[in-house]
Amino acid sequence: MLHLNQITKILIAVENSKSAELVASYGYEIAHKLNASVALLHVNDVPVATPYLSDPLLNESQVIIPEVVQAQDEASKHLLEDLTERFSNGVTTYTFNKLGSPREEILATAEEWGADLIVAGTHGRTGFDHFLSGSVAEKVVRKTKCPVLIVPTKEEEND
Repeated sequence: MLHLNQITKILIAVENSKSAELVASYGYEIAHKLNASVALLHVNDVPVATPYLSDPLLNESQVIIPEVVQAQDEASKHLLEDLTERFSNGVTTYTFNKLGSPREEILATAEEWGADLIVAGTHGRTGFDHFLSGSVAEKVVRKTKCPVLIVPTKEEEND
């Protein structure tokens, strides 16, 4: 069993949304208290376009849009720099900007980097919305070898 004093490497997985600040602040606060280093991770989904008409040269496959990949990459780098600057406050931080499936990249980065704890957010989707998108956090929890702290990031609804 992992004890708190054995947590020396914390992977913080963030999205490019308002929730990134909350998730990063939780992760960095823990890192400060445990004197742990941080891997700050952002994963961009692969942007694709499906041709409207069947094109035999494309084998009806999806086409990656390089301009979108580049724009996502730049936004991701800016996000990671901003969060590191705002929250690290002396914590050793490594940044990872990946392209692919968020669930797979979070799990792979945690494994490769040797994370002792993963901090991630969840939007708290339910019903049909959850059925369509699934939950990256839920999938990470089921497959990872280390503890996961899930930070609820669902914005308060006005009743």
